[in-house]
Amino acid sequence: MPRTVYINGSYCAPEDATVSIFDRGLLFADAIYEVAGVINGKLLDFASHMQRLDRSLDEMRMPAPLTHDDILGVMRELVKRDQVEEGLVYMQISRGSTGDRDFLPPEGMKPTVFMFAQHKSDVTRQEFQDGIKMISAPDIRWGRRDIKTVGLMGSVFAKWTAKEAGGAEVLMHQDGYVTEGGATSFYIIKDNTIITRPLSNDILHGCTRKALLKILEDGDIGLDERLYTLDEAHSADEAFITGASTFVCPVVQIDEAVLGTGKPGPVTRRLQDIYMDFIHKDAI
Repeated sequence: MPRTVYINGSYCAPEDATVSIFDRGLLFADAIYEVAGVINGKLLDFASHMQRLDRSLDEMRMPAPLTHDDILGVMRELVKRDQVEEGLVYMQISRGSTGDRDFLPPEGMKPTVFMFAQHKSDVTRQEFQDGIKMISAPDIRWGRRDIKTVGLMGSVFAKWTAKEAGGAEVLMHQDGYVTEGGATSFYIIKDNTIITRPLSNDILHGCTRKALLKILEDGDIGLDERLYTLDEAHSADEAFITGASTFVCPVVQIDEAVLGTGKPGPVTRRLQDIYMDFIHKDAI
């Protein structure tokens, strides 16, 4: 089926979507992005993604090229055109191009905006059911991981390390403490309590994380937001990751440490049910 992308106000085929070689997103990774999950043809956590988008734009000193309603309209149109029932919509905003390469951009640049939809793979669905293995690696990313920029080579290198060791995702750590996954938020469970790193510049402020923790506020599962070590992760009762297209995915092994019975645990399964029930009602 032909695929449609959106770029700077127009819909076109991917091969017809072009940007300048002087675009600052290409030259300096001077760009941010958002990824909204799709289920049953509807968008997940859209308001949270827009709040994070606004924050990233503000931190990067970039103007908002589209309103939230405009973005919603484009994302829905891409989902419709590409007939995506389950997957994601990717959006990227770069500072644009001046027709040359200079470190400091001038005022009043026109941003470059593009979006595309993507179907979810069968591999991801299987991981959701069976759980995944994670491989630990040092976190070598820049210090402002709270800004969702396209400068992702630190995560790419870490994910290569994980793949070469037979892992589906990397578990990054810094100064003796776990940070997060290569493209996901990470949590361990000990004695019916979820333990996860508190928000700061050290991790991305995950939209799925935000939604899940909000749901848990009135429940009977405990929450402890604190720093914790890789050894604590290795000895956890259960573990899981969350993300826009990952939802709640069980982790059954970290490095050589098998968690629990080596299968998704009861708390994680319950969290999956709780979150899936929520998003089916909340998607727009």
